Amino acid sequence: MTNKGVATWDPAAAGVLRLPSGRLVRGRGLRRPLPEGKGKGGGGGPVPAFGLYLLGRQPPPVEWESRWVRWPDFRLPADRADAAEALREAWERAASERVEVACGGGVGRTGTALACLAVLDGVPGEEAVAYVREHYARRAVETPWQRRFVARFS
Repeated sequence: MTNKGVATWDPAAAGVLRLPSGRLVRGRGLRRPLPEGKGKGGGGGPVPAFGLYLLGRQPPPVEWESRWVRWPDFRLPADRADAAEALREAWERAASERVEVACGGGVGRTGTALACLAVLDGVPGEEAVAYVREHYARRAVETPWQRRFVARFS
């Protein structure tokens, strides 16, 4: 889908979150096949231009540009400054590119990262988890420390 020459996600596609600015970001779990991609298990639709992968171990290579943030399951990023820089890059790129954010299951770490993107997009930190739960996944952001991370993110 293109919007004024900008490659974006279909807002109705699985896992796509629309931020208040209109930016579209796809969240997903890496343990599931691509919902609409050309890659293994995908259905022939668009693939991301950039992926931000939040895992305890380095992810397998992908066909598109990507960045890995060491972020163990149910925890917080190992390097919070690196995570903040990666999230800012994802937010900036989402203005003109298809960006996906993913972890193993697509709920806790991905939800936390999407809530941080919502903060960067102008949602107050104390409201960002509720925003992502309403517009992405009702169980997003799984732990109290992930909720605190979002509330304090800037």
